[in-house]
Amino acid sequence: MSWRPLLPDDLAARALADAEEIAAEIAADLGRALTSATDRPEPLPLNRTRFALAGGLAGQALFFAYLDRARPDQGYDETAVELIELAFDDLINADATPGLYSGFAGAAWVVEHLRGGLIDAEGEDSGAEIATHLSRLLDVSPWPLGYDLVSGLAGIGAYAVERLPRLLGRECLERTVACLSECAERSPQGVAWWTSPEKMSVLARETNPAGLYDLGVAHGIPGVIALLGQAIARGVAAEEARPLLHAAVSWLLAHQNPSGSLSRFPAQIVPGGEERPSRVAWCYGDLGIAAALLVAARGAGELDWERTAIELARSTAALPDADSGVADAGLCHGAAGNGHLFNRLFQTTGDPIFGSAARSWFERALAMKRSGEGIGGFPALVPNARLERVWHADPSFLTGAAGVGLALLAAATNIEPAWDRVLLISG
Repeated sequence: MSWRPLLPDDLAARALADAEEIAAEIAADLGRALTSATDRPEPLPLNRTRFALAGGLAGQALFFAYLDRARPDQGYDETAVELIELAFDDLINADATPGLYSGFAGAAWVVEHLRGGLIDAEGEDSGAEIATHLSRLLDVSPWPLGYDLVSGLAGIGAYAVERLPRLLGRECLERTVACLSECAERSPQGVAWWTSPEKMSVLARETNPAGLYDLGVAHGIPGVIALLGQAIARGVAAEEARPLLHAAVSWLLAHQNPSGSLSRFPAQIVPGGEERPSRVAWCYGDLGIAAALLVAARGAGELDWERTAIELARSTAALPDADSGVADAGLCHGAAGNGHLFNRLFQTTGDPIFGSAARSWFERALAMKRSGEGIGGFPALVPNARLERVWHADPSFLTGAAGVGLALLAAATNIEPAWDRVLLISG
């Protein structure tokens, strides 16, 4: 694919300047932390893991690595390597889970993604130990953890895809597909994965104490659908993955909201409960589902699914901003994230509707900048210890400024954002 800059020259220049401002403030905070008594950055909201991809150092390293490609010889590569080293220093001393977004698989994903450039340029394999550990973990039956992208099997599978074709990449992906098959729930409507209360966040468990079916890319079935499509596209466990994928897509398409609803798909399905519309976002909502379904469709060569995904994305592009539920700029559920998903859809399909929607969302993200607040002027709305949403200076990949910076770089340059494989929105 030949990636093209999305934004006109004036907005592209502004986006690049904002990305560099974000980098300057993250680097300054890092420098202050390293000269302090603690010798480490302060913890993020809700005690996010400091080394992690979603909220910590590994995700910030990813941003600096891509900024170095856009602005070489400015020292951004050195900062990226420093952040990776700090992340693994913290990881060694942490009681880490295997999850992709807050566990050790995510830090390992960044290492695999940057391999050959900033990392292991001389052919070393610094990821071998984690690959071995994950391979052994996947031998446990029944699978004891969740199935989702953020903390469970789909996330480990995304790591394994990035690890290919190196040692244990194929094995981890094959075992991930086998575990997904083992813990799937089969019915006449197809295949689904149930989220039990003990595998939910505190807030979700309070709202749905009996459990639910999750329809978000981040925590639910669409993430599994995209991962299975990626496995098929790479010829790994395809004989097992293909029928599982077909059944999962059948189940998903059978659970749309009634005609006239604000969104085509609900965020969650609670047996006996009311199916509510979802916002416009990657984590939950029609936009994320459309992007994930398109990855699966192209991976499996299913034209009907591709048409369904594109039509779903077009209907989402037509929604008024007031109905989007967007309040900040982050990747997960903010304006830059929506801009990036529509940009990825535009670059993949060439559909001008998606290009127009992407530019509109990036204009909205840039307008959200509040100089002197947050990181680089982009504060994030995040939950505090009382689960109240408050404005916070968040440097992170998933909800904070590093993710905003990555999306801005993708919109302003011709550098393909292959990092978005970790969101399962590209193949």
